[in-house]
Amino acid sequence: MGDFDGDQIGRLVYLVLLGTVLVGYALVARRQQLGAMLRSLILWGLIITGVAAAWGLWDGMQRPGSTQMVASGQALELRRGRDGHFRMDLEITARPGGPAQRVNFIVDTGASDLVLSPQDAQKLGFGPGDLAFLGTARTANGTVRTARVTLHQVAAGGALHRNVRALVNEGELHVSLLGMAYLSRFSRIEIAGDRLRLEY
Repeated sequence: MGDFDGDQIGRLVYLVLLGTVLVGYALVARRQQLGAMLRSLILWGLIITGVAAAWGLWDGMQRPGSTQMVASGQALELRRGRDGHFRMDLEITARPGGPAQRVNFIVDTGASDLVLSPQDAQKLGFGPGDLAFLGTARTANGTVRTARVTLHQVAAGGALHRNVRALVNEGELHVSLLGMAYLSRFSRIEIAGDRLRLEY
């Protein structure tokens, strides 16, 4: 099982469950000796279980899935998600003495900055009165205004960085982006196949 990740094992379980339900349905449907009432109850139970299994399998296939991050020595290793992106959870403390919040990012080596979505900025405690949208950035959806902020502390595994500069995107951004301004704080970045390694 060492070659299978959690998502693959989950899909395999759903497939086995769905196959069992279909075979069970076929067998029970042919058992004439069962009473009509009992047979109907069993058949409906199998149908409901099959629908639940199929829904779970479909839902699992549709979700991009989060990237698995593993800390190994003085390095972090990320595995590419099903959507083709590397995703990374960071523990961010926006202000000294404030609470740490977990924020999910897409690693974007083509982006210059660490960019927070409006939702994540609000989660970190940056309200409208804290943000001055004086900058601009070009995106796939056109030009958007940005506000510059400084994050007191950003932690990823054993890597801890202080006074991290970031931008808050005023436009529609469904997930925060982890650009080179943050990634360059690591001593080495290596992408090999579906693995991303960050050394610190």
